[in-house]
Amino acid sequence: MRINPQDFIKNAQKLQEQMGNFQEKMEEVGVTGRAGGGMVEVDMNGRMELNAVRFEQSIVKPENCEMLQDLVQAAVNDAIEKIRGELSSEMGSIVSDISSAFSSDDKS
Repeated sequence: MRINPQDFIKNAQKLQEQMGNFQEKMEEVGVTGRAGGGMVEVDMNGRMELNAVRFEQSIVKPENCEMLQDLVQAAVNDAIEKIRGELSSEMGSIVSDISSAFSSDDKS
């Protein structure tokens, strides 16, 4: 397999541009994780920063403290899974583009 250095540089520049676009897009992603049938909700961005936590009023009682902690943890984990899904989808698209770019250059 022979790779033309100019094509390699061109593809590397394309990859760099796609990664920049990917990072920008992920900063715009926002997800809501839920637990307890929506009694606890958390908002998280694509950088996996927690932006908000909301509780249904009925569960905010001292005797519910342990349950509330469990629900917050479950809601955060739900949001993280959603972000991972977005990341995986976007990265799959970039990898596919790179693979096709290199395979089309291999026809020399």
